[in-house]
Amino acid sequence: MRRLFAFVLVLALAACGQSAPLRPVAGKTLPVAPYGRETRPDAETLLKTTPQAAPERSVELRKRSEDRTEDPFDLPPSDDE
Repeated sequence: MRRLFAFVLVLALAACGQSAPLRPVAGKTLPVAPYGRETRPDAETLLKTTPQAAPERSVELRKRSEDRTEDPFDLPPSDDE
């Protein structure tokens, strides 16, 4: 039983490394063209990320620790309860 499980596990891991161009399943087609488009996009076009979906980092990472500046709004809780 363990050998069978190990064989299935190795077979499943081997299948994970397979890479081939994506295509619709035989007999199926891609979804209809989105509203306002004349043509239906292909799989490569649908897989490209837009800048809005994957924006570039706009902040500079800190290279070393720095002291925090004084924050005037960082007040302790009041005892007015």
